Amino acid sequence: MRRKSCTSFDELRTVEGHVFESFKEACAAMGLLQNDSQWHKELVENSHLSLVKQLREMFANILAYCSISDPLFLWNAQWKCTSDDIILLKCKECCNGNLQLPDCDIQNFALAEIGKLLNDIGKFLKDFLIMPYPPEVFLYNIGNGLIAEKTGYDTEQMKRQHDENSIKLNREQKEVYEAVVESVNSNKGGKFFVYGSGGCGKTFVWKTLLCYLRLERKIVFPVASSGIATVLLDGGRTVHSRFHIPIIIDQCYVAGIKHDIDLAEFLQNTSLII
Repeated sequence: MRRKSCTSFDELRTVEGHVFESFKEACAAMGLLQNDSQWHKELVENSHLSLVKQLREMFANILAYCSISDPLFLWNAQWKCTSDDIILLKCKECCNGNLQLPDCDIQNFALAEIGKLLNDIGKFLKDFLIMPYPPEVFLYNIGNGLIAEKTGYDTEQMKRQHDENSIKLNREQKEVYEAVVESVNSNKGGKFFVYGSGGCGKTFVWKTLLCYLRLERKIVFPVASSGIATVLLDGGRTVHSRFHIPIIIDQCYVAGIKHDIDLAEFLQNTSLII
C-alpha cells in the first residue's frame, strides 16, 4: 500500500537500498510503526544517574503503561543496565564473593525481579507474550510476591493495634467483628454487608479485622471502588486493579484473571475480602 510498482517480496523489504529480513523491520525503517527510540534513550540516560533497582522499576512501568511496539527488542538492547547488581545480590544471598554467573542466568534473575515489580502494580510478566519468561528455578527464591507482601506484617505491631482497637468497639461493631472472625476461623465462607452513614465507625471495624487476621498470618484483601477510599485501609487497592476489571464494561466481559498467575494463587489463599 505504501510502496508502488514493486515486483518482488525482496523489493518490498528494501528501504533506501537495504534489504530487511522481515516486513515489520522494513515498516519500522519507513516510519510506519510506533518508534520505541524514546524508551531506549530514557533507559540509557538514566543508567548513568539512577540505581539499578530504579531502572528495573522504570522498565516495568514502560512495559505496563507505555505502548511499546517491540518489548523484546527493548529488553535485548537494554537488559544489561537493569541487571548490573544481580551478581552482587546473589553473592550476598549465598555468602560467596567469587560467584560467577553466565549472561543467561543474570537475565533470568533480572526478569524475575521485574516480574515481581509488575505483580505489585497488578500486571504480570506472562501478559507480555513476546517477552522471555524465566524458568521456575529462578522464581523459587522470589516466590509469590503478592502472598509475601500480604503475610509479611510485623505481628507485634498488629497485636498492639488490635488490642487498642478491640476494646473500643461498641456493641454493633463488635457483632460485625465477631461474625466475620467466626466465619473466617471456621472456614464457612459467606457475605456480610455493613451499612451505616459516614463517621459511624465502619472503617474502624475493618482496621480491627485487618489487624486480627494479619496477626494470625491470614491473607486479607482490602479493596475499594475509588483510589481515595483505598488509602483508608492498610494495603488497600482499587477493585478494578486487583480483579483486572476495566473501567468500561458490558454484559459479556469477564474479569481477566488467568489460572496460572500469582493473583489466582493469591485469591485461593485469601481468607477475607473487604
